[in-house]
Amino acid sequence: MPRAVVTGGGGFLGSHLCERLLAEGYEVVCVDNLITGSRENLQALERNDGFSFLEQDVTKHVEIPGAVDVVLHLASPASPGDYLSYPIQTLKVGALGTHVTLGLAKAKAARYLLASTSEVYGDPLVNPQPEDYWGNVNPIGPRGVYDEAKRYAEAMTMAYHRVHRIDIRIARIFNTYGSRMRLNDGRAIPNFIHQALTGQPLTIYGDGKQTRSFCYVSDLIEGLWRLLNERVAEPVNLGNPQELTILALATKVKEVVGKDIGIVFKPAPQDDPKVRRPDISKAKRLLGWEPKVGLDEGLRKTIEFFRGQIHG
Repeated sequence: MPRAVVTGGGGFLGSHLCERLLAEGYEVVCVDNLITGSRENLQALERNDGFSFLEQDVTKHVEIPGAVDVVLHLASPASPGDYLSYPIQTLKVGALGTHVTLGLAKAKAARYLLASTSEVYGDPLVNPQPEDYWGNVNPIGPRGVYDEAKRYAEAMTMAYHRVHRIDIRIARIFNTYGSRMRLNDGRAIPNFIHQALTGQPLTIYGDGKQTRSFCYVSDLIEGLWRLLNERVAEPVNLGNPQELTILALATKVKEVVGKDIGIVFKPAPQDDPKVRRPDISKAKRLLGWEPKVGLDEGLRKTIEFFRGQIHG
């Protein structure tokens, strides 16, 4: 049975990835310090004999006895609210956590997958964003702690590949949504759904004309699985290229929830990207991957999950 170590496995994406790896016949060691992850996300997985949980900060040495076939580094605060609340931890997990987990992969001769982000593109000057775009990032702005942590993590991962011949994958993940997101996550979709279900006006930061592209979690996990199993030692965008404004998203959430509620506007955060849309031609070509779940279907499934969270 192949064995995987997943850092950040208690988080939204991490827990779904652990679930997929178990379904594919892997033994899974989940490592998480739970500052933004949750044991609740792992309840069903912990009933599986092939799953084990290690509560630990991955910026410190991680000891995993026995063989390891793949290391998947997803540990990091990921929503703006989280990385603004934990700026130093975010920088440390991108720098030291990446170093520690690459060292683990080197020691175990394991394949390594880094969960990077579309935020490496910053507030982009090209749209859609291809992998060969170097980005437009403010390194000293408040968002820089996340953007630069991930850019550094990519550079470190490529250095280990070039120097130590580590078999690496780099996934640049665009906005993803679905079950196991937190009610207070701070990102647009959970914010809007939570507000709509509790009868509050939806809060838009800025004028609502900024665009985003939203990928449903099952599609994203399929992309990660395919990337893990293809020899692609360079960054690959994973996301849904269907672009819409935040105002259009708010209108769509109101429509799917079935409540006619208001919208309030607040100032946009500093360095908030004006556009965000992946060029996924590389993923299509190399992985045979593209998203299948449309926004209406994905929102319905996510709203159903949130109803259970609020009323359960």
